[in-house]
Amino acid sequence: MRFRKLSPLAILAVLAAAAPLWSAIPARKAPPAAAAKAPAPRERAVKTQGEAVIGGQTLHYTATAGTLLLYGPKHQPTASVFYIAYTENGANPVQRPLTFAYNGGPGGASALVDVGGFGPRRIVWPGVNQIAQELPPYQIVNNPDSIFSATDLVFIDAVGTGYSRILKAGNPKMFYGVRQDGQAFKQFIERYISVNRRWNSPKFLLGESYGTTRNAVTANDLVSDGVYLNGVIMCSTVLQFPTIWGAPGDDLPFDLYLPSYAAAAYEHHRLNPRPASLQAAVNAAEQYAKGEYWLALYQGDRISPARKQAVAQRLAQLTGIPVALWLKVNLRLPLSVFMRRLMGPDGPMIGRYDARFMTPEMQPLMPFSSGGASGASTTKIWGALTASFNDYLENTLHYTSTRPYTQLSFVVNRDWAFNYPGRMGDTVGPAMARAMNNDPGMQLMMNNGYYDMATPFYATRYSIAHMGLVPSLEKNVHWYYYPVGHMLYVNPKALPALAKNIDAFIAHADAK
Repeated sequence: MRFRKLSPLAILAVLAAAAPLWSAIPARKAPPAAAAKAPAPRERAVKTQGEAVIGGQTLHYTATAGTLLLYGPKHQPTASVFYIAYTENGANPVQRPLTFAYNGGPGGASALVDVGGFGPRRIVWPGVNQIAQELPPYQIVNNPDSIFSATDLVFIDAVGTGYSRILKAGNPKMFYGVRQDGQAFKQFIERYISVNRRWNSPKFLLGESYGTTRNAVTANDLVSDGVYLNGVIMCSTVLQFPTIWGAPGDDLPFDLYLPSYAAAAYEHHRLNPRPASLQAAVNAAEQYAKGEYWLALYQGDRISPARKQAVAQRLAQLTGIPVALWLKVNLRLPLSVFMRRLMGPDGPMIGRYDARFMTPEMQPLMPFSSGGASGASTTKIWGALTASFNDYLENTLHYTSTRPYTQLSFVVNRDWAFNYPGRMGDTVGPAMARAMNNDPGMQLMMNNGYYDMATPFYATRYSIAHMGLVPSLEKNVHWYYYPVGHMLYVNPKALPALAKNIDAFIAHADAK
């Protein structure tokens, strides 16, 4: 399970954009040169004033772009962490919720979840088949669907991304791993609430893609330190990597991807007859996945030819993929094949992070697919993110640096250690269950996109059902689904519902 190869731009959502959500490869020792050895800098805080009109109400805020230092066991500075915070002017800090938000990768900065859709200003994203909008100039506008109406926001860049960097007393092994990353975010959050006197504020975590993995570990670490959380918000979740990245003989991902295949096929009109609705297509696939399909996979090579033929025919009805191909792959269709074959053998390839998007394939015998391994959805929005966020940093927040802002780091992703809870660990669901058990008032929000082929929604449901949560706390888990992909805010038609649901969740979790 350590053979996930990083794909360019896949660090998006995962940034989601993603690959362990992108496709990380085995962890290995990072060379000493990977760490920046400059002297420890001073902490910075560049403050600007802004206003946002959300739900018809004008909110005045202070935006702080700055850094905080992390320290080692001997109180030596090991890393400088960059963040952008939005705090409502004049609000009572005891009553005003505070949400710490981040993207994933691992190796992705948090610009996407900030100007992508949750912050007070947002990028006007290129839409499906809107090629002209993929080119500069781009727009960052007031975000009427920002969750800032419900909570102050602190967007954090993981060490090695954005402007966050390792210092002289630090090294990659301190930060590039599941366990180490959780500890780093725990320390940053505790430092932030101490420096800004927010210890008694209602507190939330919001993570996207690998950021949901980070949510589980960081929540458990914070609760163990006595820092209780009102809620944890998951967007495009992965808590068990075996559910999305299979190994030879492991049939679980094939089963869990089936409903997502059906959703993509419905979206692109590949089903005949076409179900009455997206929900009908998804429901039919879920019923088959948890019954007949799983039993067929369980039989392995012992399945009878007649039974295999019948299963292939039903899979073809659910996904639009021909019976012959289902038989050729022995009823186990890899995601990479599905993405290339859904639109026919000569059709375009659908996106991994958002199946609504498509991109033409290059000649089949060329060594690279169109856009490398990044996929259709990533290539469509990457230009807008890079240009818009750098312009926003310099010209709106007035934060400048001699270093480039690293939206995604292939070095971080390459050297990541999946070492939780043990050397070969890649399952963090039990950590989330333990955090909820020790902090029983904590609420958990699950947000999933039907067209997300990186962290499929059915795999998320499986992970939550198998993380060991005690029955009495199941009522604390709240589920929401949207007609969009991995980056839930990219679809302007889905963003208002997403924001409304998060606002309501925060209000519910902060009932006092």
